[in-house]
Amino acid sequence: MSQCGCKGIRNCLVCEKVERQNETEKCSRKIHSFCDLCNMAYEGGTADDHPNHHGNTLEFPGIFIQRDFISPEEESDILEHIYKSPFVESQSGRRKQDYGPKVNFKRKKIKSDVFTGLPDFSRVLYDRMKSTDILKDFEPVEQCNLEYLPERGSSIDPHFDDFWLWGERLVTLNLGSDTILCMTSSDYPDISVHIPLFRNSLIVVYGPARHAWMHGIHRCDITEKRLAITYRELSAEFQAGGEKEQLGQNLLDIALTFDGVSVGSLKVS
Repeated sequence: MSQCGCKGIRNCLVCEKVERQNETEKCSRKIHSFCDLCNMAYEGGTADDHPNHHGNTLEFPGIFIQRDFISPEEESDILEHIYKSPFVESQSGRRKQDYGPKVNFKRKKIKSDVFTGLPDFSRVLYDRMKSTDILKDFEPVEQCNLEYLPERGSSIDPHFDDFWLWGERLVTLNLGSDTILCMTSSDYPDISVHIPLFRNSLIVVYGPARHAWMHGIHRCDITEKRLAITYRELSAEFQAGGEKEQLGQNLLDIALTFDGVSVGSLKVS
């Protein structure tokens, strides 16, 4: 098994060098399962219970799921394209491919010299996303492909995606297997909301789910290989009328060439 990319408090089975362990202790809050067919979260049960849900309910705005966004045949083609490019080691047992500018979020610095655009296979996905009402004005400027493997103990800790550069909507295409996105909030310390991520589905996280709830994926919920393709748009500061409008437009012009090479496969002289 190869080396991992864990740093600081992050870990995975590669650096732990232990047998895979169940992380049920991280799921000890009262679990409310989100149903994408009625846009509510229910204590206990799963989305498969629809319409016969039981238990306490929780309104949970800010999640859009389109099941079967792509076909199994399209999934195979996309994965074939993805695995033609090298991955780089990421944290917590993941591997990644980045198509986007190099960003120092702490210093709020952006370098676009290694950014060559989104990959060519994303053009058809972009066109299809634009035909969805919630994404009709979505302009992705960054794409990250993340691979999760059970034998590596892959996971991602609860976190907020950056708000300075990245905009309102986080869009993910879920490939390879089903899993669960776990949402937690300091406003609801005893509750976690489990969002079903169906194979080949598209999920959009926005509004309260984006700004008030952290999202993560537990190791115990990765039971088969999973590949997540996440697209991000620019924040208002980098859009028309914003302070950094020109920089944002430059990044978008590069992104939508669909001629990109993953950053990890580039050799910078």
